[in-house]
Amino acid sequence: MTDASKRPLAVFDLDNTLADTGHRQHFLESKPRDWDGFFAAASADPPIPEGIALALAQAEECEVVYLTGRPERCRTDTLEWLAAQGLPEGRVYMRRDTDRRPARRTKLEILRRLARTRDIRVLVDDDELVCEDAERAGFAVVRARWTAPSAALKNAQEREGRT
Repeated sequence: MTDASKRPLAVFDLDNTLADTGHRQHFLESKPRDWDGFFAAASADPPIPEGIALALAQAEECEVVYLTGRPERCRTDTLEWLAAQGLPEGRVYMRRDTDRRPARRTKLEILRRLARTRDIRVLVDDDELVCEDAERAGFAVVRARWTAPSAALKNAQEREGRT
């Protein structure tokens, strides 16, 4: 299978799956939350070795795509970060800047759309609700449990539809 359009997809989340957001969590702990600061600091995220290794391994047999709750306005920084980590080039699916739906809804919607034309080998994500909904929908899931969960980020993903 040398035709990239025939290769299965390996779908990777970014925050706390490939990129360690620990250094910018403090932006979400203030009231009001500092979303501009949180996303501006993403370019300094350290890579997560377990996630990077898994993406590189999946790239041997799959086309890697990225599915993130980051808003579209972060696209340039996100693409630069992915390239700087030596990650495979791939399509990046981001949340519209004004989309505040929970991550589990937006991500599952995109997964289903992708699955109409391509086989999805695996979804790798740290968000338990995203993983649960994806599994219920029949997708194979790897839970990225290699960083400490953040209550502020979980709240942002589920209740505020921000990441």
